[in-house]
Amino acid sequence: MPSPKLQPGLCWALVVLVALLVSAPAFAKCWPIAGTEPRLIPAALPAAGTVRLTFLGHSSFLIETPEGASAITDYNGFVGFDLAPDVVTMNNAHETHYTDFVDPEIKHVLRGWDPEGGMAHHDLTLRDLHVWNLPTNVRDVLGTRYNGNSIFVFEVSGLCIGHLGHLQHVLSDEHLADLGIIDVLLVPVDGAYTMTQELMVQVIGQIGAPLVIPMHYFNEVTLARFLRLIEGRYGVIYSEVPSVTVSRLTLPHRKVLVLPGS
Repeated sequence: MPSPKLQPGLCWALVVLVALLVSAPAFAKCWPIAGTEPRLIPAALPAAGTVRLTFLGHSSFLIETPEGASAITDYNGFVGFDLAPDVVTMNNAHETHYTDFVDPEIKHVLRGWDPEGGMAHHDLTLRDLHVWNLPTNVRDVLGTRYNGNSIFVFEVSGLCIGHLGHLQHVLSDEHLADLGIIDVLLVPVDGAYTMTQELMVQVIGQIGAPLVIPMHYFNEVTLARFLRLIEGRYGVIYSEVPSVTVSRLTLPHRKVLVLPGS
């Protein structure tokens, strides 16, 4: 897969800020315990017909479009804290997946749940970026919290990028019909806080996206187990940089792309 082209004076910079090594009991929330947090200097916009994704860590990605629209997934106030995109999404009311303290420069804050207890609904178009959500359910101490999570879909340059968020169940036929065709799937593979890796592989098979990017896996051992489970269905590509630029013409077929920084 081709790497993003860097221009002098406008190149990406990856600065290691903190190595998060948090030990927590089994009941703790899913704090990221491995990986680095990059500090990014804005680069030239991606070319027409492409989209650039940068893995910021945990389950946060920066998505950039040719017309200059930008979004960060699972914005939580500490991953990508130094960026002010146009849009932030927060899939779940979970400490490491959302924050109530959002930079006032960020104009569009899309929460994947309804704080009033209903169903979140988002359908936002900003320049060449279209963002919408598909509600799913989550577990809590009282059982099932219905519509507590959202799969967010980002449409740009003829591609549909699906971020599964904190998905905790396989998808129904109705979910799949509503979701439609997904080209790039951002998948939590921790195997514990979301769902077992075996079930997540089943979800990947349900959706059938040609390109899968794992996230939310905390350590290399967990990632390696996921890759063993999915081998034979998808080939694996390792990137040395956290950014990738894809287009309809360059989209790999049935590949898992591992971006550095868990």
